[in-house]
Order: sequence, then C-alpha cells, then structure tokens
Amino acid sequence: MAQEANTVPAIIGTAVPRVDGPLKVSGGAKYTSDFYFPGMVYAVPASCTIAKGKITKIDTSEAEKIPGVVAILHRENIGKLYRAAPDMTFSAYVDEHRPPFDDDVVYYSGQYVALAVAETFEIAQAAAAAIRVSYEPEEPNVAEHLELEGNPTPGSTRGDAEKAFASAPVKVDETYVTPVETHNPIELHASVTVWDGSKFTLYETTQGVVNHRAVMAQVLGVPKENIQVISRFLGSGFGGKLFPWAHSALAAAAARKLNRPVKLVLNRRSMFTNVGHRPLTQQRVRLSATTDGKLVSLQHDYINHTSILDSYEEDCGEATPYLYSVPNLSITSGLARRNVGTPTAMRGPGAVPGLFATESAIDELAIKLNLDPVELRLRNEPEKDESNGLPFSSRHFQECLKVGAEKFGWSKRTPAVGSMRQGDLILGWGVAACSWVADRFPCEVRVELKVDGSVRVSCGTQDIGTGTYTILAQIVSAKTGLPLDRIEVVLGDSSLPAGPISGGSMVTASVIPAVSAACDQAIATLLYTASKTSGTPFLGKAVEELAMTNGKVHEKDGAPESGVPYHTLLKQGNVGEAVGQGKSEGTFLDTKPTHSMHSYGAHFVEVAWDPDIAKLRISRVVTVIDAGRIINQRPARNQVEGAIVMGIGMALFEETHYDVQTGHPVNSNLADYCMTVHADTPNIDVTFLDYPDLVLNEYGARGVGEIGLAGVAAGIASAVYHASGVRIRKLPILIEDLLKV
Repeated sequence: MAQEANTVPAIIGTAVPRVDGPLKVSGGAKYTSDFYFPGMVYAVPASCTIAKGKITKIDTSEAEKIPGVVAILHRENIGKLYRAAPDMTFSAYVDEHRPPFDDDVVYYSGQYVALAVAETFEIAQAAAAAIRVSYEPEEPNVAEHLELEGNPTPGSTRGDAEKAFASAPVKVDETYVTPVETHNPIELHASVTVWDGSKFTLYETTQGVVNHRAVMAQVLGVPKENIQVISRFLGSGFGGKLFPWAHSALAAAAARKLNRPVKLVLNRRSMFTNVGHRPLTQQRVRLSATTDGKLVSLQHDYINHTSILDSYEEDCGEATPYLYSVPNLSITSGLARRNVGTPTAMRGPGAVPGLFATESAIDELAIKLNLDPVELRLRNEPEKDESNGLPFSSRHFQECLKVGAEKFGWSKRTPAVGSMRQGDLILGWGVAACSWVADRFPCEVRVELKVDGSVRVSCGTQDIGTGTYTILAQIVSAKTGLPLDRIEVVLGDSSLPAGPISGGSMVTASVIPAVSAACDQAIATLLYTASKTSGTPFLGKAVEELAMTNGKVHEKDGAPESGVPYHTLLKQGNVGEAVGQGKSEGTFLDTKPTHSMHSYGAHFVEVAWDPDIAKLRISRVVTVIDAGRIINQRPARNQVEGAIVMGIGMALFEETHYDVQTGHPVNSNLADYCMTVHADTPNIDVTFLDYPDLVLNEYGARGVGEIGLAGVAAGIASAVYHASGVRIRKLPILIEDLLKV
C-alpha cells in the first residue's frame, strides 16, 4: 500500500490549488447552457400570472403564427408525464412531485402552463409572451403569519419540559421568524436535452446526476439505462439544484416529441417561483435555567410554510436535541400551506434557521442570568448525545468557544448595552454556536492505473464549485504517491459508478472510503500482475511481499526508491490498466448508529453601529470550526468564508416578498432582492481545529459547506442587541427596527 493505515500523506490537509481551476479561468469549462448541438431549438415556458384558481382556456393561435416557432406545447399535446414515486433515500428524490401540465388547477404564481419552442431563443421568448391564458382566479394565500394546520408533529423529547419550565427560576419564551430566502446563484437553472429515438442525454444544472437520472426515468416513463445525465461543472447551487424541477421534464418531453435537441434556460424571475426556496419559519423557543446557568428545559416548536401539494418540512429542530445538556426537552413541528412553489433545501436546511432561534434564545437567557454568553454555553456541555444516549464520534465545541474567544479578544467585552465605543461608533459583540450533521451517502468509485503512467478516477458525483475534483485527486495521490498532474478526475456523469448527491456537506466523507477501496484494489491488481510478469524482479513473489510507493512497485523490506515505475510493469506484462472498483455504504439512514456524528463551531461577531446616521456594519467575524481533518485547506476556508458572507445576507438583507393580491414575488430580480456584496464583507478569520473523526472515514474528514452558515445570523443579532439595545427576533434586521428606540 502507499502508506500505513495510521499515516497521513502530506498531500492531505494542505492548501492545494484546484485541479479544475485552469479550465474555469480559461473559459474551457463547459456549463449546461454552453452546450450546442446541430438542429437545436430553444424552449421558453409560459407561466401563470395568478397564484390560485383554474385555467379555463389556452389560446396559442397568435404564438403559432410567429415565424420560426416550431411548436407550442401544453397539457393536450406534450405527451404523458408521470409523478416520481416518493423516496427518502435520495436515490430518486424530488421536492415538487406534480409533473408539469398535470391538471388545469393553478397552485402558485409562475406555475408552467405552456412551452414555446422555436428556432431561436428570442423567437421562443416572443412566442411565450403571445400565449393567452384565461383563468377563473381565486384569492391566494401567501400570508406571512403561520397558523399550525392540525396537530403538531412530535419530535425529540425527554423528561417533562412543560412542567420543568413552569417551575424554573429563570425563563425565556420568545418567537423568532426567518423569512423566505431565494437561491440566486449566478448560473440559472438550465436543461439541454438530446433525444436519439431511444435514449435521452440530459445536460443539467444538477447537484445529483444519479438521482436526476432516476427521477427523470420515472417522469418520462423510460428505463434508467435510456437516460444519461451530465453536469461537468455547476455555477453554484446552494441546495436549489439538488433535485429535479419541472423545466427538466419539459425540455426532455419537447425533445422527444420534436426529435430535436432542446435548450431551456430559466430567467431570473422563474428562479423565484419554480425551483424552490428556503421557507418562511416561525419558531417559539422556551428556555429555562437555574440561577447558576444550568439549563433545566428547552422547548422548540416551529412551523414552516410549504406549497399546497407538497409537504416540505424545514427541520429547524435538527441541532436542538444534542447541542447542549438539558434534562427536559420537547420539539414539535408543523406546516402551513400557501400558494407558493414547493420549498427546497437551502444551504444548511433546518439547522440554519433553527440555530437562529435557539442561539438567540441562549443569548437572551445569558442576559437574564447576568452571565457571559460564552460561559453559559460552556456550563451546559453534554457528555454524550442526550437525544439517543450515543457517544459523540468527535466533539470539540468547548475548544471552539475558547479558541474563538481568545482570537477575538472576548475578555475585553463589557456586557452593558452600548458600552463599547470606537470613536463615534458603538461596537456590539455577539457569539453563537454552529453545528451540522456528519454522515455519508453510499458511493462507488473506479480507479484505473493506466499504462501511460496516469491514473483515472471516476465517480457519478459532481463538483458544484466546492473542490470535489481536487479532493478526489488528493486522495488518489495519497494512496498511490503519484503527483496531481498525473491524475485525471472524471465526475458529473450518471453513466459513471454511482456517486452521491452534493448535499448535506457529505460528498467528501462519502467518497473517501470508496476511493480508498478502489485504489487498494487497483494496487492489488497491479502487484498481482507484477508477480506474474516475466522479466520483472518480482516474478514469483507473493503479493503480500510487495508494495507501491510514489508510483513505484518494490519489495516491502526494500527501499522504495529502488522500485520499478508501475506503468513499466504494465507495459512489460502487456496490460493496459490495473483497475479497482471501490464501494462504501452510507450512514445517513442508519437505523442503528453507534455514534452521534456532527461538526461544531463558534462564530464571534463585531458590529459597528452609528445611530447618528443610522448605519450598521459587520466589521469582523472570527470563526472556529471543528470539522474533523480538513482535506484541502484552501477550498475549505473558501467555503466557510462564503458561508459567513451568506449569513450576513440572511441577517441583514435577504427576504422574498409576495404580493398578497397576485401571490407573485414582488422583488424577483437581482436589483430588488438584496444580497451581500463585496462592500458588505467584513474582516473574516477562520480557524479549523484538527481532530480527525475516524469513526466517519479513514482520514477523519467531515464536510464544511453548510456549518459555516449555521449560527451566523444569531451571532449578528446578538451583537446588534449589544450595540443598540434592540433585540431582533424577525429577520432580516432592518435599520427601521433600530430607529424605534
């Protein structure tokens, strides 16, 4: 083997430049909408202009007269599209189960009603605008206040939280609200479909090529082997591209009907209606404690809005049961149906809005106790996961708090509101915990040691901009000793060995065991070949006597430098490649786990508030993350820094507003939907603790994509209170809120 099991090669844990970087900066990386095929036509959906009611007539006559229009497709002529069967294994998962054009009922504004297909995009756009749709409209419900439908769904529970809260000496009972947030990656959702009469090839903006293939096979009513999904590069997804949406089915159905390649690219307006969003949440948190700061009870009851047809639950209570030690706990959830498109995962689904509520409540409790908020968290450290009694696979949350406090200078904080100044500015300091689940999805990988001296590693996962290409190259390099420039990584194709979706910050942890196993098998095949090849110094040797180091085969008790390059041995044996197939099982849906596996961290935030000119700015953030061993420091740091910037957007800017009369988002564009820009970015200091989680995989790596966002908004809200005396419980924080004092 390339190294002993307990030795980590230098390539692991360093800051390695992305192997796909040159392609991206040179323009050589092809994204979905870059693909073109001879005879390709362009499709533009026509969308409902009401949010509730019934379609009574679709008049396509004027649209069909436009020169260059190929077809106007709708419910009567597009062909049968099926529902994808419900699935919770992420092997054929979809959030919006209703196929396009399924009936004449309007469930949300923007819902697709027809599809214009033309020789050019401009003609298709004009044709879509010329389609006339008549409705029987009804008043939509897009109300922001959420009332629970039916009885709450019970979640994790222990002790008697209601009784304990009633008798506790110190209490917090508050409601926290997070708004609808919309994914706005620069790359719009797009589908390019080629149909050859029996097989679909779908070029997709997807975070899961294998899952996408399985869903589309069901929707189109064809065998999975008749569909290939390709997504070599993605212009970010943040969860919005995890699962297939209706436009993909429309493009495929149009290609099949017209027997021509079809390109369909959504516009920015449709990004706000048709491809998911983070739902509105309303969370009541009741906390109680003893006078010395020991938690007595925690009740977390939350509701999120969902669509009329789909029951999407934002798991706000995901981190609540295990983050702190509390003997009495109760979590309930519920849904409120609205005339909106189906919500979906957005970076850190569940835990991100959930931690805004619970960490804000922890800060409010610390104030009531007259106790430092860092100290309150330290006093309530659990010895095990109290929700299931399992030991933590690796937990260093206390060290995150202590290291972060030291780096931030927390000891200089004075607790009184408005007591810290820097010239004319009032400084506010806040802290919040962050956590995210650590699990694995099933994964398969193929590794080929090739006769030309290169290595090819392939997996049906995808790189969504997080550095997966480079991670796989690093692992192969670690196992074989070969430099990165001799390793080819092939991803983003459902015809490759089945890989995981790029969600839940689980790809790195998932691919490590499979890549490792594939490398071991390929090396074992190589060593066997060497022992059977005439003319080599290894003929007749037992495989167990041989090893591979730095790309050379040698006897285990000999010097690696004296070995023979592996490709020389393949040439001598007239063997084109030594192949290894690796497979690992997932832990995500394990019904009998042995450990509680999560990542942890702490955010320390400084805001600068100038009440004279009503200006609020985040001036610096110090974050410490316990995410196991970091495989590549560079993209890992980029991920956390980007997540913090996104957290600033969550805290200060982002909110999708629905018109109560039309049900349509009124700020469905990049001018009116405010997000963090470079000018809003503070000084960010990110530290990773280095504690490998060897329960999860052999290198001890966990994901970092989502944990950096969790808790940021709560830390900012607490800092704002410290500066201004205004406690914000409904995001985003508005200047108007701070002027009410």
